[in-house]
Amino acid sequence: MSNPPAIGIDESAVIDGVDVDAVAAAVLACADVAGLDSGKFGEVASYLPGRKVPGVVISDGRVRVQVRSRWGVPAPYLAALIIAVVAPLTRGRPVDVVIGDIDDPPGTPPAGAPGSFPLSTRSGM
Repeated sequence: MSNPPAIGIDESAVIDGVDVDAVAAAVLACADVAGLDSGKFGEVASYLPGRKVPGVVISDGRVRVQVRSRWGVPAPYLAALIIAVVAPLTRGRPVDVVIGDIDDPPGTPPAGAPGSFPLSTRSGM
């Protein structure tokens, strides 16, 4: 049985009564979330007409949110924060939080930038 969407939301973004766009926006509004994470192969996403929302899946009566965390944020704190901001949007469904990636520490040069170290070196011997 599916719950009807709330008044004033885009019904094409609603899966089993949950507004996927609202969940994604609430998660992205958390300062310690660097972004939504769709997994290595893009498998963590909600597919909507003509687009997909990465990092949010409504399935089997649960809401799964997968994120990239900012550096130095304790995982239990971030998970509790995300659950707190998403819970009012999920119509009582349990929320599972997965931290799929973590940002690099501040001041880390991008790979290939001057001063960065190669992953492997070869000697000319």
